[in-house]
Amino acid sequence: MSAHPLDDPVRAALLGPHAHLAEAHGDAVRYEPDVAPFIAAPRAPAEWDDVAALVGDGRAVIPAFSPLEPLTLAVGLRLAGVQMVGDDVSGRADPDLVRLGPADVPAMRELVRRTRPGPFGPRTSALGTYLGVVVDGELVAMAGERLDPPGYTEISAVCTDRAHRGRGLATRLVLAVAAGIRARGEVPFLHAAADNTAAIRLYEQLGFRLRARPDFVALTVPSDVGGPHLSRQGAR
Repeated sequence: MSAHPLDDPVRAALLGPHAHLAEAHGDAVRYEPDVAPFIAAPRAPAEWDDVAALVGDGRAVIPAFSPLEPLTLAVGLRLAGVQMVGDDVSGRADPDLVRLGPADVPAMRELVRRTRPGPFGPRTSALGTYLGVVVDGELVAMAGERLDPPGYTEISAVCTDRAHRGRGLATRLVLAVAAGIRARGEVPFLHAAADNTAAIRLYEQLGFRLRARPDFVALTVPSDVGGPHLSRQGAR
């Protein structure tokens, strides 16, 4: 494993706190597809064969902390990103926010559909705590926890309905999620698209600093390459 958990946070999380949510083949490991579309970046060229076998004819998103090119896989989309860490972000509890649970998943996915903060599957909420703002019975803003490498937790799915922007809801949510992370003795971090300058500016104002510039790569395995042969990572 890399020297620092944030150098390869997907692998660090799946070999650690999120092992119960992992699928593996050989050296390749990913989240169960209905939880998250992320797969650990290969560390050697031969590992792409394991990735192809694991993904099958599906699709995966890889934070490209590895410079290796995706052998045998087709690149569908490459998005420049930033990784920011909140070493000095203590957060702030907010009792007026609503803790979201399984019954809220349809509303959470509908908000994600409208605001497009990133992927959010049927079981993404299993990754950690999600908080929201409800107005007149409608979920209008939320944020939560995603990747969980040892010592760190990612803040993700930060989104606000267009009609409710400009009211500081994202700030409240990020700080509240960060407070929960800090209460566990962990450090909050997050990822954003490099061209999302408004979000990056907000995170900088809250105390997050730039740590790395990963690419996010959507990969497709050709139908005649590989096939899924899955094992539970936690049993390895």
